[in-house]
Amino acid sequence: MIRPLALLAAPLLLGATAPADPAYDIVIRGGRVLDGAGNPWVSGDVAIKDGRIVAIGTVTGAGREEIDARGRYVAPGFIDMLDHSQNALLKDGSAANKLRMGVTTLIAGEGGTAVPADEIAGYFTRLESQGIAVNFGTYYGAVQARVKVMGDAAGTPSEDQLKAMEAEVRTAMRAGVFGISTALIYHPASFQSASDLVRLAAIPGKCGGFYASHMRDESDKLLTAIDEAVSIGERSGAKVEIFHIKAAYAPLWGKLMPQAIARIEAARSRGVDVGANIYPYRAGGTGLDVTIPTHVFAKGREAAHAALRDPAVRATLKKELAAGPQPDWSNLVHASGGWTNVVLANAQNPKYAQFHGRNFAEIGKALGKDPADAAWDIWLDALPARAGALYFMMDEADIALAMKQPWVSVGTDASATDSTIDPEQQGRPHPRANGTFPRMIAEYVKARKVLTLPDAIRKMSGWPAHRLGLSDRGLLRPGMRADVVVFDLDTIKDGATFEAPTTPPTGIDTVIVNGTLALAKGQPTAARAGRVLRHPCPGV
Repeated sequence: MIRPLALLAAPLLLGATAPADPAYDIVIRGGRVLDGAGNPWVSGDVAIKDGRIVAIGTVTGAGREEIDARGRYVAPGFIDMLDHSQNALLKDGSAANKLRMGVTTLIAGEGGTAVPADEIAGYFTRLESQGIAVNFGTYYGAVQARVKVMGDAAGTPSEDQLKAMEAEVRTAMRAGVFGISTALIYHPASFQSASDLVRLAAIPGKCGGFYASHMRDESDKLLTAIDEAVSIGERSGAKVEIFHIKAAYAPLWGKLMPQAIARIEAARSRGVDVGANIYPYRAGGTGLDVTIPTHVFAKGREAAHAALRDPAVRATLKKELAAGPQPDWSNLVHASGGWTNVVLANAQNPKYAQFHGRNFAEIGKALGKDPADAAWDIWLDALPARAGALYFMMDEADIALAMKQPWVSVGTDASATDSTIDPEQQGRPHPRANGTFPRMIAEYVKARKVLTLPDAIRKMSGWPAHRLGLSDRGLLRPGMRADVVVFDLDTIKDGATFEAPTTPPTGIDTVIVNGTLALAKGQPTAARAGRVLRHPCPGV
């Protein structure tokens, strides 16, 4: 319950008489305070003034806003370590879906920044001037530098081209990005070699920055992909962040993930700063283009589009799909156990909207086509938009095992709400955009008991802040930035499902960003108190 002091004619919550000049901007009263460092909760008040936490414990002074948190938990605001809001925030700064999940900070950039390297500084300024409801930081995509210098086709860069790419990365780092990112499962990023990436990652490596990667493979070649990511970090000096760690290969469920964890633990034991993030779902979500072998894109996108319209080419590609694992391509159809486990999320074309939420074995039958032909026709008919699908390829036991690791944080792999987009055009998106963080507590703390509540909160706040170098965020301690979430453990629940993916969660009613109420009584306010978070990288 939030009680504005100016509206109180009677004594305040705890019986105190309202002073003429409140001592604090906000006081959260009587909650169970979780500090974000993994400690058990303590009972107390939290006082906020001028955007910072100034007192925790018994707070006698009054706040301009008084929040009754008795019987509820007070925690640091959650940090989304895999966000995709770089474009959405330009059009809609509300980030309503993220706030409803208790998220106060977004770290974006798996696919790169919204603008080229030399425009990032201006982009950050524009976000701040327009106003954003949450804090925002980003990586710069290594593939952005490559495409600018040598286009989207395959090929080995010359020394001059590599130097030009390095210049792009330096520009981005000076603007304040947290490092470089890769998505090596996708073309044309898949054409980048490890040695090229070491050159680029060495630049953020000089200032505590990151090499953050959607690795080259998360399926049968997972261990090789981890070795590559670790090697790039070890050789460049950059921290390594593995995006959405998973063992996405049904034939080896229960076997790959323990080996993957052992690989990462071995790297950490020899001093490689490597961590990962995770989302708590069995299905991944990405474009239908990943069902097409990578070599089809070797001459660029336009050539690939033409090739996919050739029945003879398709016949060859279907044989590659059926053959299973491929040396230079992550076959997610095989990894998922076949087309029955690949579900159309958004065709980006109204003539296929009736198939949203149905698997491709069913869609192919309905259209009188091979499932692969159905998928590729839908993909082509969506251009220049990107048709998307859900790939059910993870096992719950593997998810739980990864989640338990102390170096694993949490990311949605989803964008903030963009109210300029018609909801009818969104298809059947992944529920992670609306459910990830509440689900961590409802499903993996309460129902499955995979994590304790203090550890879940640490994974969503203190640990990622520490990892990112955000020394003034992620913990509830005096002097820290006041990013705070208040939730009811009994009622917190992810409402979003694969059948109803946009249903908001319950149990989170108050979110504070930089000392300002961003979510009150479960509804976003008009406040835009978020800040752009810049990673310092002097001397590059």
